[in-house]
Amino acid sequence: MQDNPIQNNALDATQTKNNPLPKKPAAPNTKQTEHPQITRLSQELSISGYSAKTTKMYKIYSNEFTEFILAKNKTINRADRADVVEFLAIKKENSASNATLALVNSALKFYLSKIIGVEIMKDVPRAKKEKKLPTVLSREEVKSLIKAARFGRNRLMIQFLYSTGCRVSELVKLKTTDIDLREKTGYVRGGKGGKDRIIILSNQWTKELKKYLKKRKQTSEWVFAKKNGSHISTDTVQRIVRKAAKKASIQKQVTPHKLRHSYATHLLEAGESIRKIQELLGHSNLSTTQIYTSVSTEELKKIKSPLDSL
Repeated sequence: MQDNPIQNNALDATQTKNNPLPKKPAAPNTKQTEHPQITRLSQELSISGYSAKTTKMYKIYSNEFTEFILAKNKTINRADRADVVEFLAIKKENSASNATLALVNSALKFYLSKIIGVEIMKDVPRAKKEKKLPTVLSREEVKSLIKAARFGRNRLMIQFLYSTGCRVSELVKLKTTDIDLREKTGYVRGGKGGKDRIIILSNQWTKELKKYLKKRKQTSEWVFAKKNGSHISTDTVQRIVRKAAKKASIQKQVTPHKLRHSYATHLLEAGESIRKIQELLGHSNLSTTQIYTSVSTEELKKIKSPLDSL
């Protein structure tokens, strides 16, 4: 097998040989020079149907690994299992979570096998998934959060996230043609895993949305749009949620995804079928949805402590 063209970059890379990856910060370095193989990787991921978010992270970690190998005065097609293990170990030392390590593992497996043509990932251990319970807001906290949000678009977005359990990436791509205000239903097009699903819209929310869309000045295909008519960004939604949480004096870390967790947990506590919740959330496996049975505390609160019976 011929050496890769990026070998010419090895001389510059050796300057960082003694410190191939910075110990801090642990976040991916998005400012590195992108190597030719990464362009091919992007193309392969695109035609394989991977999401834009997954493609972005696969490219970042594959590019980081390429830099790491060059720093060892090797070409990428000479990488071996020990290199991968060392790279993952450094990530772990930099406080990467098990979920991140698993993502890096998947990224390198695709990159090295499909693009570089080396099979060295077969017996590289995959980090075990951490069994952490999701953080859930109480009903009172949700009320406070909604009340703290600015009236209009911002409040409607927070209400939508909580009332549908949609992901923030699904909210920003919601089109006016995806919702039926008369039937109070909507459709998520191309959700996680490329799946479509039906969502149920709140009576209260549909009434307020009708007023909002009628008064909105800009013409846009998106339900939640910027002044120029383009769809709002996920970063903007996350910032709006954080700002409302701060104003509401909620001590928990509040994110759009926490509202999804709260939606599922509150439905379960209200007696809804776990199967129905699975469908509404768009989970492929029931086991993913069943985590909320551990989060729900309403039934547990009914248990009387034996100390009180003494």
